[in-house]
Order: sequence, then structure tokens, then C-alpha cells
Amino acid sequence: MIPEKMNKAINDQIAKELYSEYLYLAMAVYFAEKNLDGFANWFYKQAEEEHKHAMKFMHFIIERGGSVKVPAIAEPKLKAKKYIEFFKAALDHEKFISESIGKLADLAIEINDHASKSLLQWFVDEQVEEEASTEKVLNYLEMIGDNSGAIFMLNAELGKR
Repeated sequence: MIPEKMNKAINDQIAKELYSEYLYLAMAVYFAEKNLDGFANWFYKQAEEEHKHAMKFMHFIIERGGSVKVPAIAEPKLKAKKYIEFFKAALDHEKFISESIGKLADLAIEINDHASKSLLQWFVDEQVEEEASTEKVLNYLEMIGDNSGAIFMLNAELGKR
């Protein structure tokens, strides 16, 4: 049986993962409407990953006899105007999620919940990858600047993801 404190904390994380999915869907749509299908594809793939993360947490709670609360999700507010700003916002968001996962891992250690510790180590490792892949695109955009030819080349590359 999952400890109640961990059940509640993971339900809170499920809400964050689903919000992440919505956020990345909103970003994907922004780029799709600009006919930048590669950029859109990158964010659609991010949204899919966030959905899978939420589902992984949901299944974990159920397998441990807990109770899943499916939350209402707020509409993401996009403030970005330039390509690079979207990726800066995405990286900031990934860092926020990494911090949240870290707090969950701390809780699992505090309450000596070995099953949750095992699951959360997977998420800790996953967040390293999430931040690195987002930062890589951000670095490319910093090098590219406003070079439209390079933007189109990056768009093609991101479409391969």
C-alpha cells in the first residue's frame, strides 16, 4: 500500500505532468500555425512524453492500492514571442519539474518508501535527459540568432525527432 503522504504528493505531480503536456501542446500549435512543422513536432513529442509520465505515475499509484485524482488543467499562458523564448520557457519549466521530482524523491527517502524511491530514480534520470535536450535546442537558437536560413535548417532537423 502506498503511504497516504506519497499518494497525495504523486497526485500533485500528476497535475504538473499534465500541465506540462498542455503547455507543450500550446507551444506546438503556435509553431504549427507558423508552418514550422519541425518545431511543432519537437513540442508535440514533448507533450507525448509528459502524458506518458503522468500515466506512469497514475499506474504506479493504482498498482500500490492508492487513489488517483485526475485534476482539472489550467490553460497555459504563453508569453514568448521569439523562437528562443519558447525554448527558454521550456527549459525553465523542465527545471521546475526536476525540482518537483527531487522533492518527491526526498519525501520517499524521508518516509522510507522503497518502491517510490525506485520509481522516482527513473524520473530523476529522465529529467536530466529532458533538460539536456531542451538546452541543446536553446544553444542552437542562441548560435543562430535571427538567421532565417539557419532557422529553417533547424526546423528540418527538429522534424526528424
